[in-house]
Amino acid sequence: MNAMHSPGQEGEEAYATLRNNSNAIRAICSAVEGTLGPKGLDTMLVGAQGEVIITNDGVTILEKMDVTHPAARLLIQVARSQQQQVGDGTTTATVLAGALVAEGVAQVTRGVPVAKVVRGIQDGIATALESLIARARRIEGLSDPMLYRIAYIAGREHADLAGLILDGARRLGLPKLREEHFRFSDVVLSHPRAQNEVWPGLLIPKKPVNAQLDFPPSPAKVLLFQDAFEPETIEEEALMTDAGFHKQMQLREQFRATLEKLVELRVGLVAAERAVDAEAEQFCTDHGIMVLQRLPRAELRRIADYTGARAVRRSALHKPAAELAGYLGFAGHAAYDERLECVRLAEGQGRAQVSIVVGASTSEVVGERLRIARDAASSVQAALRGGCLPGGGAAEMAVAHQLERLRETVQGMEGFGIAAVAQALRKPLAQIVVNAGYNPLEKVEEVRAAQIAAKNGSLGIDCDTGAVTDMLEHGVVDPAEVKLHALRAAGEVAAAVLRIHTVIKMRQRTED
Repeated sequence: MNAMHSPGQEGEEAYATLRNNSNAIRAICSAVEGTLGPKGLDTMLVGAQGEVIITNDGVTILEKMDVTHPAARLLIQVARSQQQQVGDGTTTATVLAGALVAEGVAQVTRGVPVAKVVRGIQDGIATALESLIARARRIEGLSDPMLYRIAYIAGREHADLAGLILDGARRLGLPKLREEHFRFSDVVLSHPRAQNEVWPGLLIPKKPVNAQLDFPPSPAKVLLFQDAFEPETIEEEALMTDAGFHKQMQLREQFRATLEKLVELRVGLVAAERAVDAEAEQFCTDHGIMVLQRLPRAELRRIADYTGARAVRRSALHKPAAELAGYLGFAGHAAYDERLECVRLAEGQGRAQVSIVVGASTSEVVGERLRIARDAASSVQAALRGGCLPGGGAAEMAVAHQLERLRETVQGMEGFGIAAVAQALRKPLAQIVVNAGYNPLEKVEEVRAAQIAAKNGSLGIDCDTGAVTDMLEHGVVDPAEVKLHALRAAGEVAAAVLRIHTVIKMRQRTED
């Protein structure tokens, strides 16, 4: 006998995958939403070996969580994308994505076709993005007072870190910060024995291979190898023959002879991507030449960019000294800092560079301060590129009201998707006031009414007093790029999750 199902049971079975995915995403959101806003709290992450990380950085929490559910992993991809593209706003992106999924699921389970909801969400996101771009306020250079407020808010109200980041930004200059591929956050470093500092040059986190480390600070010509700093070698099989052995000895003698060119050219620093030969190391030590080995290629590029050097292969040592000189860079100051275990370079003849050092008393604390400082640096750079918007969820609330009006003009079922976007845009403000200890329903409606009455999309909630206040006047501002990317990414993941009808485990590949 065939089992009989009621219409209600069939509906529940049809939505089982959707509800399962939604619940997994809800669980992920609950792990980070408590960190949102100025009153957000920290999360303690505990590893299998007892290691502890205390943070309220959204991407750190999500990256370190033990997550197996495939839909939950989609949400983590949103945070990862936000971090890679903008460098800040991962919690906002996660909260928005979670809210969009929840609102979309609510519409689908009411009977609205998934395709209509997804189309409406896409239309709503497009309208919301246009609205946010139109509302963005341009940052008028590095002296704009809003820039400090952006660093302060993104830096979780650490005034010392906000000042440090702005100091570094001013030393770098606006053209460098607006370069497409330059990431300001990459110049921020940390060390538990350091004091806060902006170094006008490069800090290379490497210890010289030289036996002596007391190199006096001095000008240095810089030679970079994008392979090993050692004699050329022949194949191992050839080395087993007499001819091969003599050839290898000949190559070593030639290498020894080429080392004299370093003294002739007054090279003061040699850096190699791979290993350094022991005899070359001793020669350099005898002649006061600092040697660094096994540098990541990205680090080698930074040194080349700053000093004006061009990285060469070891075979370039056979070139005449006059020709090899054209590949050298220059730094007016090169020295090893034993306390920070890094090499300091300054006064390079290449492009401008700074290194921002963040210090703290313990490695756990310095790790969190580093994450905070990098968020602030990313926000400052994003604001210089794309302007700023009122923070505290105010801008999202203003756009939500705009979408509500749009919803009233849409006759098709896509309107339910637009309504889902409008409702999701209320979530950041609601979560911020929850974390501050207020009733979200009351405060969200209070802001909505105040914005409509005053025709001012900058109004939000002061988390200290609970009163409605102008976020721009209060100095609560966020980079426009952070909000735009967060909303765009949230819309993409919500559409992807809502379209999933069935989850099937793939057959594991077997080796023949």
